[in-house]
Amino acid sequence: MFKMFDYYKKSRTKSFHLFSILSFALIIFVITFSDRLISNFSSSHSIAFVSKNSSEQPLRSTFVHKSILSKKEKIVKEEEEIEDHVNLMPLFNLTEEQRISWFKKKLTEFSILKSTRLSRQFSSRVNKFFNTKSCRVQLFMTWISPANSFGRREFFALETLFKSHPKGCLIILSRTLDTPRGARILSPLTQLGYKVVAVTPELSFLFNSTPVESWFDDLKNGRKDPGEIPLAQNLSNLIRLAVLYKYGGAYLDTDFIILKDFSRLRNSIGAQSISANGNWTRLNNAVLIFDKKHPLLYKFMEEFAFSFDGNKWGQNGPYLVSRVVERLMTSTQKNQLNFTVLPPISFYPVDWIRIPGFFMKSNTRSHSRWIEAKLLQLSGETYGVHLWNKQSSTMKIEQGSIIGRLISEHCLLCKDIYSS
Repeated sequence: MFKMFDYYKKSRTKSFHLFSILSFALIIFVITFSDRLISNFSSSHSIAFVSKNSSEQPLRSTFVHKSILSKKEKIVKEEEEIEDHVNLMPLFNLTEEQRISWFKKKLTEFSILKSTRLSRQFSSRVNKFFNTKSCRVQLFMTWISPANSFGRREFFALETLFKSHPKGCLIILSRTLDTPRGARILSPLTQLGYKVVAVTPELSFLFNSTPVESWFDDLKNGRKDPGEIPLAQNLSNLIRLAVLYKYGGAYLDTDFIILKDFSRLRNSIGAQSISANGNWTRLNNAVLIFDKKHPLLYKFMEEFAFSFDGNKWGQNGPYLVSRVVERLMTSTQKNQLNFTVLPPISFYPVDWIRIPGFFMKSNTRSHSRWIEAKLLQLSGETYGVHLWNKQSSTMKIEQGSIIGRLISEHCLLCKDIYSS
């Protein structure tokens, strides 16, 4: 290119001058055309990129307009990524002795087990939040995963919860959301005046003076086999019991669409399935509504400490509450404990096997009639719909589907429902 312009300066012939003009015009045309092409390509791909990654960081693209993180925020983000202890699992087929040995070596990486300056403020922060907010109902959730995995689905759970309980107070027990990043995720609700906060739990305080105190002491000192299932999952099963026992209120998993106010329910647990004769066959712990220090919660924690097995899915969660209540049904203590088993229609109106149908739009006239009939049924006795995220997290919410219509009718901000 340099030689071409040098030659032009020296020769300055008329023919070459004409050639240069034509060449220059051609270059300008190619650049302009390329810019447009790249611009269109980038626009289309940026849309695809947001859609593809919306499940990971949906709220940043929807609500947060600041694109450059400060140095401090980058450090927080890196710490959250490192803290993904959900993936801290031993190899399969290890003996109990080998697993305990592995756990002892990895103990320092399980940040949820640590006591920190922030976690030690847990009790005072919880009391201050509830005592100053004029709460009609005390609500709890847990989030033990990284903050960047708190996506649209989880945010819809918050939206629908506050649509039905505008005067409720929600505490999310979470180390990863109790950060500047977590505050930004929740800010669309807090800016509207809804009362929600993430608080780092202090497990030693929560489990103190409960049947699981010695179990937890053995665990954090490396004397307990954590099992092959992620420890965070089993700790979540236990934390919900302890926080309700300490404070009372309602616990919900983050994969619910709430349809109506359940604040009048007392000391209730939901049945997931029933037999042909109407008797429940399995309970679930995804929703628990209990008074402070309710004896059934105490019995649940007793069972957790006595029968803990980290190698069996559900052993320390849904199966646990089912075992305890089943035993009580045949004992003289049932009436003394004062609790209610709610039918599946209350919180589990669709089984996990059939949940995909709730995400699909109408394809036929008969399917359309089924959707309308199901929506009518849900408008009656159903307080909330469990989405069974383990099965449905990768499913797209199709426009006109049952889930899409339920969210549309019960959301607050209603952002990007069909991108989820």
